[in-house]
Amino acid sequence: MTATASEADDRIIRESGIDARIALIVQPMLKAIGFRLVRVQLTGQNGLTLQIMAEREDGTMTVEDCEEVSRAVSPALDVEDPIEKAYHLEVSSPGIDRPLVRKSDFATWTGHLVKLETSVLVADRKRFKGKIAEADADGILLERDKAAYGEEPAVRVPYDAIAEARLVLTDDLIREALSKDNRARKEAKKRRGEAEDAAAGEGNETK
Repeated sequence: MTATASEADDRIIRESGIDARIALIVQPMLKAIGFRLVRVQLTGQNGLTLQIMAEREDGTMTVEDCEEVSRAVSPALDVEDPIEKAYHLEVSSPGIDRPLVRKSDFATWTGHLVKLETSVLVADRKRFKGKIAEADADGILLERDKAAYGEEPAVRVPYDAIAEARLVLTDDLIREALSKDNRARKEAKKRRGEAEDAAAGEGNETK
């Protein structure tokens, strides 16, 4: 199960240690019910808190979705028992100032401000803040927010060097996130309506 789950994980930024073990347990459960994993994080907050950040393929995540994910992963976590102590499970959406963990995330949010850290030096730095100007198959072109004297205004950062990345909350980001969320919800509602109509049609045919 471990190798298959790892191969199915298309994230470029992944967990380590116990967080990685938990990710391997919950990932197949999420995929089976139409969700994808964003991040797993075990913290010492309120005793121990296991935060599972997830979303649907279209990027939406409602309160009802969080409850559905919680119900799906809890039995698997109880059986596998990766955490020795008692803990509180918290399932959440990525939020507007979300972590970027897949190549597609960087492409989706091109033009927006991000903070990122690299695992190796890139252009003599490990911390960057700037707008994603481009996102291709190998990495991103970052337009620096405030380039220091003598620094290039833009820097290319390969995906395999990125250790952590997160969107920075701006008015533009809030507007676009809300717009995308509204569009996705309308599409989901339309799909649900079509599925219900199809099911009703099949019921009538059976009669």
